[in-house]
Amino acid sequence: MIQLLTSIRNMRIALSHLSSFSFNPRPFLVSLHFSLPLSLSHSKAREARSELAEITEIEAADIDDRNREVVLQLYEALGERDAERVQTLLAPDLEWWFHGPRSHQHMKRLLTGEEDNFHFVIHSVDAFGPTVIAEGTDLTDSVVWVHAWTVSDGIITQVREYFNTSLIVTRVPTDASSASYCLPVWESRLSINAGKSLPGLVLAL
Repeated sequence: MIQLLTSIRNMRIALSHLSSFSFNPRPFLVSLHFSLPLSLSHSKAREARSELAEITEIEAADIDDRNREVVLQLYEALGERDAERVQTLLAPDLEWWFHGPRSHQHMKRLLTGEEDNFHFVIHSVDAFGPTVIAEGTDLTDSVVWVHAWTVSDGIITQVREYFNTSLIVTRVPTDASSASYCLPVWESRLSINAGKSLPGLVLAL
């Protein structure tokens, strides 16, 4: 009996201490910060930039190939005198620009149906984004020509035609610090082999 009373007394004391204990339920936040080592984070950034550059190059190459194919299809249609197919490849408001002797405005005459006896012999076709540069001669190699086509969404919107002209194509830099220098990306080769002096022009992309 004495032991029971002692246990009850001890329990009351314990409860009195417990009731005097105040618990603050205020929430608390824990911030966790994860960071890569500096060298590793720089390495990851370089890898990301490299992968992005590769993707950009692949996409640019795909665009070049598609635009080049459009121009090749045009020359094929012109060679076959397929006027209907030619019309599907050209914009209805095609912009045409010419440099050379008036007697060699063969592309204009061919497209308008004024002439049917000139044949463009292609020697090279190179694409630089929307601009496609084609170079060639006639059947007898008596003249050299360069065509600079502009292709937009699979349709040719502009042509710059050069006959017996030495052409250099340059690209205007996007970096303001390099704006004073244009990088040459293409130069007519047939004009060099023509064995005669030809007027020279520069086309900036």
